[in-house]
Amino acid sequence: MNIILVSGKLTKARTITLAVPHLAVGAVATLLGVLVLAFGLQYFMLRYASSINSPLLNTLILSAHQEQNEKMQSYLRENLNAMASKLGQMQAQLLRLDTLGERLAKTAGFKPQEFMFDQAPGRGGAVSTLPTYDLSLGDLDRQVDLLTKQVDDRTEKLGILDWLMIIDSAKKKLLPSVLPVEGGWYSSNFGWRIDPFNGVRAFHEGMDFMAEIGTPARAAAGGVVIYSDLHPQYGNMIEIDHGNGLITRYAHLSKRLAKTGDVVMSGGKIGAVGNTGRSTGPHLHFEVRQNGAPLNPVRFLRLPG
Repeated sequence: MNIILVSGKLTKARTITLAVPHLAVGAVATLLGVLVLAFGLQYFMLRYASSINSPLLNTLILSAHQEQNEKMQSYLRENLNAMASKLGQMQAQLLRLDTLGERLAKTAGFKPQEFMFDQAPGRGGAVSTLPTYDLSLGDLDRQVDLLTKQVDDRTEKLGILDWLMIIDSAKKKLLPSVLPVEGGWYSSNFGWRIDPFNGVRAFHEGMDFMAEIGTPARAAAGGVVIYSDLHPQYGNMIEIDHGNGLITRYAHLSKRLAKTGDVVMSGGKIGAVGNTGRSTGPHLHFEVRQNGAPLNPVRFLRLPG
């Protein structure tokens, strides 16, 4: 771009050539001048607004303050709504944790009232000598995020613990721990003894429970009946499979109520005490076997005392 300057004081016209860099520098300088002027006017209005009695100026300042307050209110509402949503999720998760905690307490044998899940934990202490400070909105938001992650982590871990305790409880229900005869007393223990028929030393593979004929014989644990028939030595006999190679045997029964293939529950009535087979009198012969090998029933049964 060429600019020609003509003046009476000049003997001849002068020409000024403006290249692209000159134009760019001029544009930047103009923009900076406008910004400086705008900031100067704003500072002047805010600094001397109280001393200048101008309705128009007061209206402009009030409008600017209102716009700034509206933006701040909108920002606060958005953050509060987000935090309210997070708190709602945490309340729902805490209800799940309370329910899970009560179930775990019952499974473990505790009373839920001992933990008071519906009450806030007791807290207290002396006033701190260290300086205190108020939480900012950002600090509070970070604390809520951290607490949400901790609640999620605890929920997952308690869920796994609940599952393991359910599995453990189920396994315990399959262990022969219930007395097969209520009120009966055992007349012969597991191990070596003098055989009542021939008087020689022989190994007794179970326990004998003295009881009257017709006394209910009950399953020591839940399982599936795999044998229910008349045996030449055990008389009326029932065998129950409890899984993992563990079975229980009930012999010398007067009556068999459970049939092969039946699923029986722990403590369920499966027959009645009798005197059938190789027996000297009314009693129930009870055995526990693991993969065919006899085990001492005392290891499993909840005996009185």
